[in-house]
Amino acid sequence: MNRLQDRVAVVTGAGSGIGLATARRLSSEGARVVCADIDEQAGKAAAEATGGLFVHVDVTDEAAVRRMYEEAHAAYGRIDIAFNNAGISPPDDDSILTTGLDAWRRVQEVNLTSVFLCCKYVIPYMQRQGKGSIINTASFVAVMGAATSQISYTASKGGVLAMSRELGVQFAREGIRVNALCPGPVNTPLLKELFAKDPERAARRLVHVPAGRFAEPEEIASAVAFLAGDDSSFVNAAEFLVDGGIAGAYVTPE
Repeated sequence: MNRLQDRVAVVTGAGSGIGLATARRLSSEGARVVCADIDEQAGKAAAEATGGLFVHVDVTDEAAVRRMYEEAHAAYGRIDIAFNNAGISPPDDDSILTTGLDAWRRVQEVNLTSVFLCCKYVIPYMQRQGKGSIINTASFVAVMGAATSQISYTASKGGVLAMSRELGVQFAREGIRVNALCPGPVNTPLLKELFAKDPERAARRLVHVPAGRFAEPEEIASAVAFLAGDDSSFVNAAEFLVDGGIAGAYVTPE
C-alpha cells in the first residue's frame, strides 16, 4: 500500500530498533524519510536502506533539533509526519533508592526534553501546511506501575504521554494530531542488552505479557504507520497501547 505517498516523515532514533523498523515501513508506504540519529554510521545506513536523508542530531540540543527540521524542509519542502522516538534506558536508572541525580537528569533530557524540543520546532511547519501527524514514543509504563523499576524512564514516559495529550488538544483545530505510542517490551538491541545483563529481570517481565513474548519492532512500526496516515484521521491526543495485553491483564497464564 502507498498510504503515505509523497509525505515527508522525520524519524528520530532511526538507526536501530523501533526507529529503523519504522523508517523502513514508512518508506515502503511511499513516504520520504528523514533518518535522524546521533549514531552517524547507523543513521546513514538507515537512510541508505530507505532512500532517504540522514541528519546527524543530538535530540537534547535545541539548536541541533531546529537544524534537523530546517534540513528536512529544505530537502523536501514540507514535513507531514514527526515520529519522536529517540530514547535511552541505561542500567544506572533503577530503583528510586539507588538511582543518582545525574542518571535521572540524563534520562529526562533524552526521553522527555527531546520530545518537547522536537514538537516545539516541528509544529510551526505543520501549522503553515494546516496538517500534520506527530507520534511520540511513550511506553506501557506510562499507564501502569512496574515492580522492576527504572524510575526516571517511567517518569519520562509519563511526561511524554501527558504532553502529547495536551498538544493534541491544543493544535487539533489547526489540523495537527499528536498521539502517544505506548509499546510494551520490544525485541530491540536496547532491550536485549539490558536483559542480557539481568536474565532474571527479563524472565520476571516476560511472565506478565499475555501474548507470551515481546513485540517485534516491525509490529510497533505498523502502529506508527497507522497513526501517521489518514486511516487514523480521528485519532488524536490518545494513548495508543501496543503492548500484547499487558495493561489489560490482572493475572497471566502460567
